Amino acid sequence: MEIGIDSFAAAPSDNVNDVAKNNAKSMSELLERIERADQVGIDVFGIGEHYRKEFLDSAPAMILAAAASRTKRIRLTSAVSVLSAADPVRVFQNFATLDLISNGRAEIVAGRGSFTESFPLFGFNLQDYDALFSEKLELLLAIRENEVINWSGKFRAPLHNQAIYPRPIQKQLPIWLGVGGTPASFVRAGTLGLPLMVAIIGGETHRFRPLVDLYRQAGAKAGFAPEQLKVGLHSFGYAANTKAEAIDNFYPGYEKMMNKVGKERGWPPMTKASFEAQIGELGAIVIGSPEEVAEKILRHSEALGGISRFSFQMDVGLSHTQLLDSIELIGKRVSPLVNQ
Repeated sequence: MEIGIDSFAAAPSDNVNDVAKNNAKSMSELLERIERADQVGIDVFGIGEHYRKEFLDSAPAMILAAAASRTKRIRLTSAVSVLSAADPVRVFQNFATLDLISNGRAEIVAGRGSFTESFPLFGFNLQDYDALFSEKLELLLAIRENEVINWSGKFRAPLHNQAIYPRPIQKQLPIWLGVGGTPASFVRAGTLGLPLMVAIIGGETHRFRPLVDLYRQAGAKAGFAPEQLKVGLHSFGYAANTKAEAIDNFYPGYEKMMNKVGKERGWPPMTKASFEAQIGELGAIVIGSPEEVAEKILRHSEALGGISRFSFQMDVGLSHTQLLDSIELIGKRVSPLVNQ
């Protein structure tokens, strides 16, 4: 199983004075963490895409390109590319360029994102939410397969005998489909034979098994072999020396972040009791000592019928040092335990 880390390039929570300098420091620290992840054996590092003040990841391909120049083996991916509000031609060009810079280590996780700021920012109608994504995914996959494109759609100017450059080093640039909890999204991924990245940020992981089964059934019906239908899991997670230390470090920032997002979305306030349920045996959050974290990843894999990648999301206000220490534990202890 591949073990990865995803980051949303969080800006400092106390970012009130000298914002530019603080943001530059945060970006430098993020690149240091990606470099450390490469050194300790983490398989993949993903950068999200958001258009909010608290995140610095509105241009993920640029961050990944900077990381590519400082790393040797780690795969570099989006997490996710908000395809609905992007031009698929430009997305492909950016990640094909990243593939050249990284000598064949680029990937795309295409999704619709969990926030909607990109729609008004780039002049799209939120009522076209699914239609935009479907059409743009179709075009992105067509570009991946064909150097010269003939294509027309509703939301973009047509392409007539248009060549798309550069082409990546990899024969086929990996494109995963990032999904939340919509059955149609799981079926779409299976029908297209795309690897599936499931974002589970709350609840009980095993409850997603019927949706993963839908994906595998749709893929089999479309003629894809089981080994082509890879499933990855993205969840909150954090490893420390002990579970008590992990909770003490992780919970304060997690509570603050979830209450901020929850206030926007009408969720009930985060409580310690609900957090403890999430870090329990069935809950989605993977937190504890390296041994406990490895055991829970394996339980998640069994609950979903087998996964090929697990990616940690740790952007909850942890310090740079705490994140570096956790990356060290994940690479040197968690990953070997999962894969021994």
